[in-house]
Amino acid sequence: MTTDDLVEIYDMFSEELFDLLDKTQSYEVLGTGYGWAEGPAWDKKNNRLYFTDVPGNTAYSWSQNSGVEVFLSPSGAGNVEGFREPGANGLLYTESGEILLCNHGRRAIQSLNPLTKERRTLSGKYRGKKFNSPNDIIQASDGTIYFTDPPYGLDGLNESPLKELDFNGVYRLDKDGKVTVLIKDMTFPNGIALSPDENTLYVAQSDPNAPYLYTLDLGAPRRPKRRLVDFKQYMGDSLPGLPDGMAIDRLGNIFATGPGGIFVIKPSGEVLGRILTGKGSANCTFGEDGGTLFITNHDRLLKLKTKTRGLI
Repeated sequence: MTTDDLVEIYDMFSEELFDLLDKTQSYEVLGTGYGWAEGPAWDKKNNRLYFTDVPGNTAYSWSQNSGVEVFLSPSGAGNVEGFREPGANGLLYTESGEILLCNHGRRAIQSLNPLTKERRTLSGKYRGKKFNSPNDIIQASDGTIYFTDPPYGLDGLNESPLKELDFNGVYRLDKDGKVTVLIKDMTFPNGIALSPDENTLYVAQSDPNAPYLYTLDLGAPRRPKRRLVDFKQYMGDSLPGLPDGMAIDRLGNIFATGPGGIFVIKPSGEVLGRILTGKGSANCTFGEDGGTLFITNHDRLLKLKTKTRGLI
């Protein structure tokens, strides 16, 4: 493959894109055959990636030495009546060595010991009502958890008779177990991330009619969310995918899934370009030495070397 061929995976809108990405690098396929790969999380202590196949109700691990192996089966709950996807979705490896897990089938945020596979439910309700199906998760350095709760796990989505909440929320979960709703007026809140200074929360909305990336100022929680990027201009029949998961580099740039692949976005909202993945991408995370972007790309797991270094 020539350099010219490799450049074809990059859709450049600004030359600054190649300050962050190496135009001579293409992605490597690490695994295939998944129903919808999601939730990549890097374990920097053991040099291992965890990710989920949501409809397959299975979580996997990948390492350079062992390749892809089954990690959890089932990843969420067993066959649960009323659920279209009872498996786990978003994952996050924490500084304490545990994995935070968004469990669709249990409708809960859980903590998992990766060695014993023992789980603890951290929260499953808001004001006495069950969550819809927690989707994606991030944790601040002080232990505060932020997560999204769309209805994707439920049969019928918003029309499911199991849905107890009349909104799809974005939440904060404090270390003492207190749950606070931060946003309740998004249609399908999905991917979530924190800026390097942890003052800004990024939330993607996976709505084909309103495909937006929002920011929320955590220093001024009463201030409304702000639309950072409108992805409608990037949509097309040959460009599958919607705003979903994302990763942040050390400079604060956002690597966000969207139509056609992974968008590279400055904190100001300027879109520098796109990594064209050919299929709908659900999520991404940085790993290894921080200079590798792992992408869950529909039925595949991809790996791409970058110039920039991510938050890991």
